[in-house]
Amino acid sequence: MKALIDKVKQIWSIDELRTRIVLTLTLILVYRIGSHVVLPGIDPDKIGDPSGIFGLLDIFVGGAFSRASILALGIMPYISASIIMQLMGIAVPAIQKMQSEGESGRKKINQWTRVLTIIICLFQAPSYLATYAGDAIPAGAGTMWWVTSVTLLVAGTMFAMWLGEKITDKGIGNGISILIMIGIIAGLPGAFVQEITSRLGNGGLVILLIEIVFLVVVTIFSILLVQGTRRIPIQSTKRVVGARGNSQTVGGGARSYIPLKVNSAGVMPIIFAQALMFIPALIPSFSTYFSDINGFWYNFIFALMIIIFTYFYTAITVNPNRIAEDLNRSGSFIPGIKPGVATANFIDTLLSRITLPGSIFLALVAILPAFAVTFGIKQQFALFYGGTSLLILVGVMLDTLQQVESHLLSRHYDGLMKTGKVKGRSTGGNAFVSSGNVGSTI
Repeated sequence: MKALIDKVKQIWSIDELRTRIVLTLTLILVYRIGSHVVLPGIDPDKIGDPSGIFGLLDIFVGGAFSRASILALGIMPYISASIIMQLMGIAVPAIQKMQSEGESGRKKINQWTRVLTIIICLFQAPSYLATYAGDAIPAGAGTMWWVTSVTLLVAGTMFAMWLGEKITDKGIGNGISILIMIGIIAGLPGAFVQEITSRLGNGGLVILLIEIVFLVVVTIFSILLVQGTRRIPIQSTKRVVGARGNSQTVGGGARSYIPLKVNSAGVMPIIFAQALMFIPALIPSFSTYFSDINGFWYNFIFALMIIIFTYFYTAITVNPNRIAEDLNRSGSFIPGIKPGVATANFIDTLLSRITLPGSIFLALVAILPAFAVTFGIKQQFALFYGGTSLLILVGVMLDTLQQVESHLLSRHYDGLMKTGKVKGRSTGGNAFVSSGNVGSTI
């Protein structure tokens, strides 16, 4: 306990880190307050408990969906727009050109993403009101009420997007992911209490303990999935300087590693796939087929999309050609592999091999709640039993802790752990850490 208190004091003693944490907590508080602001004229008591994919969406937005809040759509439309823009970046030359323009191109893409977010919201907002909140709509609601409500839902999503961007720029961690994580955490206590009440009422204390133990096991495996790396040994050539007969070795020759993560994409494939699964569920003609999150076809398509997005996101975040170029410039090489194209091909092949089991395991954990329900676990608690919720919680927490640790280490403090390090996703380029330490390639 004393070590924990000392670590908190160290974190709080760094002015920049303290400011970032306070700002992040403040913006999270604003987001949670906004999730309780109900659309004008709506009676939340007439809205039933969400089920199926609506229940999952309600977890992601911290209950705002079931309350008909101005933040009912949450950040998911923005994520859907980001997915579409990234996919278009592969096929549309104009977007490819913007991606290669550096900071100016990134600003243009962000602007297009915001416009596309508004367009998606304009489709999803009326569908949400008509499909889910229909009984709570005030009697005699006219055109002006519909226009006002849709405008507020669109504005709520854009406000949530702005909060996420501010957390990323001025706070700590990835803002969009943190908002999703906070929504998940908000629903966890109620779901756990419901499961306890259900099990204790039926004399199932032993079953409850088994559920908790198995949940801990799944959490451990999820952490191993997020943290797992395959280290590629690299060798640095020795540099010799000085005149003939008086030369000196000034460096190089050290052994170091390129750590390729088993799951280089982190939680983004889960978030991307889940965002796309929400779109047909909010369209009345498709909601029948995609509203049952425990159904075979929903989970089959969901798992397939996760595997595809894992490869896709890995391809756009880890560039084997760039790693090979960085190795060549630094005078380093992989033993037994020729520099240049051969090195890039070797890294690409190895990355593909380790990504396959990583993506399959990621998909299996994501659909685990469907199996939990078949064993009698309540739906609300089952959504945390592995699945999207647990993976997002683990991934975002590790990523945030890694950023906190980076601030500590940059100011010559010890990390969050006495041994090892938190291997989250860094924002830098390809790092090669010598003497066996593990860095990041993303």
